[in-house]
Amino acid sequence: MSPRFVPRPLPMPRPQPVRIALLAAVALALVVASSAFASPASKVVAKETQSEALGHTVLTRTNGHTLYSLSVETNGRFVCTGGCLGTWKPLVVPRGVKPKGPVKLGTIRRPDGKTQVTFKGRPLYSFDGDAKPGEANGEGFKDVGTWHAAVVASASTTPAPPQAEPTPYPY
Repeated sequence: MSPRFVPRPLPMPRPQPVRIALLAAVALALVVASSAFASPASKVVAKETQSEALGHTVLTRTNGHTLYSLSVETNGRFVCTGGCLGTWKPLVVPRGVKPKGPVKLGTIRRPDGKTQVTFKGRPLYSFDGDAKPGEANGEGFKDVGTWHAAVVASASTTPAPPQAEPTPYPY
């Protein structure tokens, strides 16, 4: 008589270190890919303040220093480069950060590769000659163009208070 064959259960395979590492790499790739498609981070970089000297509401850095734009910097053309940047400091944000403020802000890539904040399509700068918050010493400064504070609203454009309506009834 021949011995009867009885199958034994196979042992469970143990996870191999290579397989675990491969699964971890795939999971990491999925996390990185999903964050790449997430909305960009945002950062408050500007506020607005009433400039008594100018009679306008202007944009400032969050530290209160007035922001300016150069009249000839339009349509992606940069004039303030090199030595100009010693006096006029660009308002920049890290790549991928969306600037926020009291008004709609945008960005543009500078010739040096940095991302500069814009208002109404114009790059924004602060002036080295403004020592204290609220100063606007750069207003009207002329070199290769004219520097102007980034005006949000003019005192003359603010609506007048409503007038009392006449009543049809006698007093």
